[in-house]
Amino acid sequence: MRIAIYGSRRQYGAFDYVRQFLDTLRNRGDKVVMHRKLYAHLDEFIPEALAVVDQVSDDPDFDADLAVSLGGDGTFLRTALWVSGKEIPIVGVNTGHLGYLAPLSIEQLPMLPDLIAGDYLRIERRNVIEVVSPALPPHVGRYALNEVAISKEESASMIQAAVSLGDLPLADYRADGLIVCTSTGSTAYNLSVGGPIVQPTLDVYVISPVAAHSLSMRPLVVDAATNITIVPGGRAPHIRLALDGRSVLVDVDTPVVLARAPFSVLVMQVADHTFADTLRTKLHWGEV
Repeated sequence: MRIAIYGSRRQYGAFDYVRQFLDTLRNRGDKVVMHRKLYAHLDEFIPEALAVVDQVSDDPDFDADLAVSLGGDGTFLRTALWVSGKEIPIVGVNTGHLGYLAPLSIEQLPMLPDLIAGDYLRIERRNVIEVVSPALPPHVGRYALNEVAISKEESASMIQAAVSLGDLPLADYRADGLIVCTSTGSTAYNLSVGGPIVQPTLDVYVISPVAAHSLSMRPLVVDAATNITIVPGGRAPHIRLALDGRSVLVDVDTPVVLARAPFSVLVMQVADHTFADTLRTKLHWGEV
């Protein structure tokens, strides 16, 4: 196999597990592509384990059979961006806190090849938002697995956002911000502002206002096949546009079009673990 590894540069409690994992890959004859920032971090502490790595890259021009994300949910989102468009299955290994997107603990990392060989993991296909706007610089990227959000600058008054579904006007939102999330992202920023939790394999988007200035503005679930156009406005000259936390200032009246990306992100999950299990174990669903 050819395995791509992306990780947070805060792996201080995970070095032994990472070393065991890389040793296993070397003994199996697997090849490894590793992001250069993680390579530099590991080279400082466990350089002897990196003999298996035959390519170090932050360039998207590589291929792999599997991508491994070492870290928390933020790391998983960056891994998805790193391999975007390739539809390489990604398995998250949690070295953070919540790890909602990561089905495996760091202690399970050395066993990953056996888990794959034994059909203990399955693949879920998740939709991705593609953002089209003249205001979007290349370094921000144009894809989001969790959400796209517009918000006011810190000292600004509320924003306005004229939203259309396809060619049909939907509403003029007045709020502190507006979130459009995928099903995967429904448990992230969307959840914190009172949006609904959505089963992550559903092909829908959720539009949720942040601190809406009208009681009639409620979260709305729409078909992901429908393009969403947002034209932001307000008294301030700019709003902040964020894609999975990567943000840029955008002039008001600049159209932002959200469409379903031409590819999916393939997320690996434990085969017998269900969405309901995730709610109970990660979000403590139903606990008093």
